[in-house]
Amino acid sequence: MTSAQVTHIQSRDNAFVKDLRRLAQDSTAYRKQGRVWLEGDHLCRAALARGLAPAVAVFSESFWPLAPAQYAQTAIKIIVLADALFADISGLESPAQMGYLMDVPAAPALAPSTATVVLDRVQDAGNVGSILRSAAAFGFGQVLALKGTAALWAPKVLRAGMGAHFGLRLVEALEPDALEALQMPLIVTSSHEGALIQQQHLPWPCAWALGHEGQGVGEAVAARAALSVRIGQPGGEESLNVAAAAAICLHASAVGAFAASAQTR
Repeated sequence: MTSAQVTHIQSRDNAFVKDLRRLAQDSTAYRKQGRVWLEGDHLCRAALARGLAPAVAVFSESFWPLAPAQYAQTAIKIIVLADALFADISGLESPAQMGYLMDVPAAPALAPSTATVVLDRVQDAGNVGSILRSAAAFGFGQVLALKGTAALWAPKVLRAGMGAHFGLRLVEALEPDALEALQMPLIVTSSHEGALIQQQHLPWPCAWALGHEGQGVGEAVAARAALSVRIGQPGGEESLNVAAAAAICLHASAVGAFAASAQTR
């Protein structure tokens, strides 16, 4: 199938297995190892589609003979794990039977003019991953995570992001002062302050700040905002979580930018 080096592993005590288990189950292990674990063909295909190459491809023993050639041909090194070992490492209820070890992309510098999403202490991994998907879908090329936000390359965030990571500029562990570098208006959301989002002229490009699930955007970020908007909720106040609010806000910006562009053609 491939000319790459293939190694079969059966032992739980193998050093590679221990490192892989940490990557799969520890949200910040990638920072120490400099690699992330992409489990499942969807994440792996998303990485390949962006031109990324895995450092190591990992397959379960039963799946290895059946694995499509393209999954193996991009890796220099291939590890085949006993099925029980792969299942033990897996972070999924139903192990996906294959995955890639990828080097964590070098931390980019903040891009001052790129449409941006700012995460201010958003702590739920599922919310963070969902927001990354919305950012990628609606033309926001950069996500800035302030300190206190869930680790962007954590396994649960990667799974929730469904491949969005690979099309975004991701900058982590920032202080609010870093937002001074943005050369665009910063917009914050509130459940009770500001005009309704549909009544606002939303600037483009812009930066949307999304805050902690319970506390919202912090004072240090809110003080830098050029605009505050709220999402009308006739069915009940504060019933949206931060990921749902993000999708509404980012979509509103994208629609407004598209409409303005169409008028100038």
